[in-house]
Amino acid sequence: MHLTINGKPEEVTGEELTVVELLKAKDVEMPDMVSVQLNGQILERSAFDSTTVKDQDTVEFLYFMGGGAE
Repeated sequence: MHLTINGKPEEVTGEELTVVELLKAKDVEMPDMVSVQLNGQILERSAFDSTTVKDQDTVEFLYFMGGGAE
């Protein structure tokens, strides 16, 4: 299946994957700390198991870092 992941076209094996399966397939580090945007919509973490990614979808893996100014 053809996806755009973090702005880059990528080929992923399978016709349909859940978000959890995609995170595993892409070897995403610290998957518990990543937010996922699918076709412009931020997904609730509780939906990762039931939301499927399909051919031509756009996926963004978003990492939020703490920190601040002194």
